[in-house]
Amino acid sequence: MFSQAQFEATIKEIETGTQRLQAQLAEVKPAAQKATNHWWVDPLSAEAINYVADKTVEFGIAMFDWFIDVLKGATAPIWMFVDAYNWMEIKGAANAVSTDLATQNLVIDDSDWSGKARDAYLAAAGAQASAAARVGSVAGATSITLAACAGAGLLFYIAVAAVLAKLIVAMTAAIAAFGSAVFSWVGAAIVLEEAGFTTAVLAGAAATLATFLTAQAGAMIALHGDAVDPTSFPNGAWPLANSSQYNDATVKDGDADWSLKRD
Repeated sequence: MFSQAQFEATIKEIETGTQRLQAQLAEVKPAAQKATNHWWVDPLSAEAINYVADKTVEFGIAMFDWFIDVLKGATAPIWMFVDAYNWMEIKGAANAVSTDLATQNLVIDDSDWSGKARDAYLAAAGAQASAAARVGSVAGATSITLAACAGAGLLFYIAVAAVLAKLIVAMTAAIAAFGSAVFSWVGAAIVLEEAGFTTAVLAGAAATLATFLTAQAGAMIALHGDAVDPTSFPNGAWPLANSSQYNDATVKDGDADWSLKRD
């Protein structure tokens, strides 16, 4: 179930987190340089520590760029939810038309009107009702699909926010470790572990979302099939509102196709 309030809070959390991550990345190299700027740190160790710090920043920048790219599509689930609501409005309107045009709801008194014209009228109205019902069906299915996609988007961004929060915690610990030459290798280990975890989780979340959206694309193709189904839309068009078979309105030329009922 999609919640716009929860989604907006999640996006806000990601935006705040990316700002925090960007600030942390600016602290890594200075921390490593400060820790290795001592007489008792040999040049080889200093070079290795600074190298690891550089790679940590590279990884962090790559992740930061990925989070920014993800945020570019943050409005999609919201619009999917809005469109799902609007499609339900269309469904209601179409079904109302279909109900109004149903044979049992067409108030026709057989004692006043009967014959070919009446039968043609009912047949034409029935076709209109069927077409309107099909519009309602397609609109309802479209709404359900959009709502499902919005929900999947929410779950994806929640996963992104959770990974980002964990990455920030790990980066905080890594910076503290880099600040001490003695524990710099601990900081490197933290970053390496987090890199593997973050990459795996985000790849899994993206793959799950892609699989779900692929299935939804299949559903949309099925909806297209319903929309062009000639059962309700003959020749791919809305059914005619009249009958060309009964277009002769004359009643005195001897070949009238219809006429008023006479007592």
